[in-house]
Amino acid sequence: MTAVIASSASERDAQAGKVNLLGMPRPWLESWFEEIGEKKFRAQQLLKWMHHEGVTDFDAMTNLSRALRDKLAAIAEVRPPEVASQSDSTDGTRKWLVRVDGGALVETVLIPDGDRATLCVSSQVGCSLDCKFCSTGKQGFQRNLSAAEIVGQLWLAIASYDAFKAGKDRVVTNVVFMGMGEPLLNFENVVAAMNLMMDDFGYGISKRRVTLSTSGVLPALDELHRYTDASLAISLHAPNDALRSRIVPINKRYPVADLLASAKRYIDAQTDRKRVVTIEYTLLAGVNDQPEHARELVELLADYPCKVNLIPFNPFPNSGFERPSGNAVSRFWKVLVDAGLRVTVRTTRGDDIDAACGQLVGQVADRTRRNERYRRSAAIGNAL
Repeated sequence: MTAVIASSASERDAQAGKVNLLGMPRPWLESWFEEIGEKKFRAQQLLKWMHHEGVTDFDAMTNLSRALRDKLAAIAEVRPPEVASQSDSTDGTRKWLVRVDGGALVETVLIPDGDRATLCVSSQVGCSLDCKFCSTGKQGFQRNLSAAEIVGQLWLAIASYDAFKAGKDRVVTNVVFMGMGEPLLNFENVVAAMNLMMDDFGYGISKRRVTLSTSGVLPALDELHRYTDASLAISLHAPNDALRSRIVPINKRYPVADLLASAKRYIDAQTDRKRVVTIEYTLLAGVNDQPEHARELVELLADYPCKVNLIPFNPFPNSGFERPSGNAVSRFWKVLVDAGLRVTVRTTRGDDIDAACGQLVGQVADRTRRNERYRRSAAIGNAL
């Protein structure tokens, strides 16, 4: 993995067409400028134009010489993905259907909440995992998104509110990699995008406010601390291996104990000693939402540096699961709180535009044929 991350910018972006500079973090961009015979400090100038000012036209970058602007226009571009459609919820949530290279569609969601506004970004077209309660997983998998396509979702969100202009309040305060895809299966591009989002010459978002959520790809998770210090969330959803393997199939390869140990090593490697792992737990009626599951979760997380985010299931067609009752959620929450765990219950937002957690779908040329199998399975009522 080290060799991949350390590879030159020209190797990463070698294509017949122009190099898209939008997703290059500072070290990549500095190397790229040196490769084309320019001083590396030009990277800082370009980063500010792209990510502070929202400028995509080299000709408008007035502190660059005319010769350099012409040179950049001949070999490079600043190209965000295209907004195919936008939907606005009655609760203020906004969802974009974003068209990426090749015509595939992914979804990006902005959730405002008081003085916070959290952008949920996608990292893949579809998802190669098959978590049973997630509509994205039912679409199958096409490809990884490039770093430009990932960062471009943040660029588009800011541009949507005309917020690159001076004097505008920050539109996006938090970014979570909880959209379409498993981020750690797109390691290099996700790390590049996160680091650019946290760079002061990029978007300057705090490392505590950029969160990678993973179902548990352990080889990548074990390497993550070497490349970034973003926050970490674990999609757990069950307190034991037998149940988790049913609803999160990757658990068959990387069981719960190994996953939690790897996540703790990531947190322990951080210089900020107050960091904790966010444990995400989607509550499925009659499946993992009973008091005995809560007690088992308490035992599992005893003395573990974490906070727990309970997520009542958000239905989608033919899922085979149901949302738990409010009383069931409250009972589960109380068991955890009484045991001393830090617990929040995620408020459902954007469900009227299918933008709630677990509801995101796009347009995927499925290489796995999973969507076809899922439809056949749903027709006979077999969710698991």
